[in-house]
Amino acid sequence: MKIIACIKQVPDSEAKVKAEGGQVSWGDAPLVINPFDEYAVEGALQMKEAHSGSVTALCIGPETAKEALKHALAMGADEAVLISDAALDTLDTVGAAKVLAAAIQKIGADMVIFGRQTLDNGAGLTPAQTARILGWPMLGLAGSIKVQDGSAITVERVIEEGRQIVKAKLPAVLSVVQSIGEPRYPSFMGIRKASKAAIPIWSLTDLGASAPAPIVVRAELINPPVQEATVEMIAGESPAEIAEKLADKILAEKVL
Repeated sequence: MKIIACIKQVPDSEAKVKAEGGQVSWGDAPLVINPFDEYAVEGALQMKEAHSGSVTALCIGPETAKEALKHALAMGADEAVLISDAALDTLDTVGAAKVLAAAIQKIGADMVIFGRQTLDNGAGLTPAQTARILGWPMLGLAGSIKVQDGSAITVERVIEEGRQIVKAKLPAVLSVVQSIGEPRYPSFMGIRKASKAAIPIWSLTDLGASAPAPIVVRAELINPPVQEATVEMIAGESPAEIAEKLADKILAEKVL
């Protein structure tokens, strides 16, 4: 079974978002593998172990995104592919889905697994859009995965209303949630292997594709207005005196 885990490199969760020139800026925040995508890699590795498969980590991004792919390799992925092209700097979710679908068709896969959403944009739309382009079933928010005879898949979806069991034929696209299992820590041998790995970089030309025109464009991002607040400490000899002063203050300010 060939499994592809789609990942993304994002700013660390502690990063502070700012608006600079009407666009998003993450400042000097460190870049890491998207935390939700670690669950995608974990789910892919579980399927590999259960069905003697192979896992390829796939990512769109600049060359720095190799570090996120190396994290997936250190966890246990067999191969990694980076799609990097200057023409992809303004990708929206639809564009990302088109590029990923082209790469998936080139690699070949029985199952494609995403995290539920990315930490930077958080739309959670790319898995379904990729499935639509491929013409494959989409099984979202999977908390557990079972494959029968290498041709069919059963997923327990974790939704607000409870649990939902759905089935489909392979190949299929999935998105997974934390219930799939805690992502394993990269092993020492895995880290060594990842550090030496040669990760191929594919351009749009390698995929035989052209740059998708974005459908959604962020025209401007405005920082929220700064709110200033003053604090006045009310003191007294007893709780009763403090309460009386507070009540007088509230009435004077016409809060009540």
